[in-house]
Amino acid sequence: MPNVFDVLRKDHEEVKKALAELERGPTAATGASPEQLQIREKLVEQLIIEESKHEAVEEEYFWPAVRDKLPDGDRLADEATDQEQKAKYVLDELKDLKGDDPKFEQLLGKFIADGREHIVYEEERVWAPLRGVLSAEEADKLGTKLEEGKKLAPTRPHPHTPPKPGILKAAGPAVAAADRVRDAVTGRGD
Repeated sequence: MPNVFDVLRKDHEEVKKALAELERGPTAATGASPEQLQIREKLVEQLIIEESKHEAVEEEYFWPAVRDKLPDGDRLADEATDQEQKAKYVLDELKDLKGDDPKFEQLLGKFIADGREHIVYEEERVWAPLRGVLSAEEADKLGTKLEEGKKLAPTRPHPHTPPKPGILKAAGPAVAAADRVRDAVTGRGD
């Protein structure tokens, strides 16, 4: 059974690899071919899908645990969910752009910088104190909730949905189902 930190670390490593690959290019500005731009667009599409699932389950399960377990949990969770909300707006705008649009690279660059900053914040400011207060059993249960939750989580950013666990638990399944139907109809994520 994976614990919460193993699940999150795996997600973070996958995101960091994708960000590094996207930084290497090539881009429209550096002479990427139409095929290279299409590959770039697919990589961004997959990044958006995985980030959407990751942030949804963090907001539903991880940040409430941080709020509950740490004396300054509200402050830590508020800062993190604020970072995540801002990222959702960027990803929501990015998802509709083509790789040859200059705004595509502008938004992607913003997400890369902000995404790295958020990962560092979470790993360095939140994980250590949380490790000190979670039992092994609690860490395992939380890890399982994250893994299971991602299977049914939304696959698109929803920046207008407040990052509140009650709202996410109530609306999340319907939103995720709608996302998955849209993905199937459009071939997104294939």
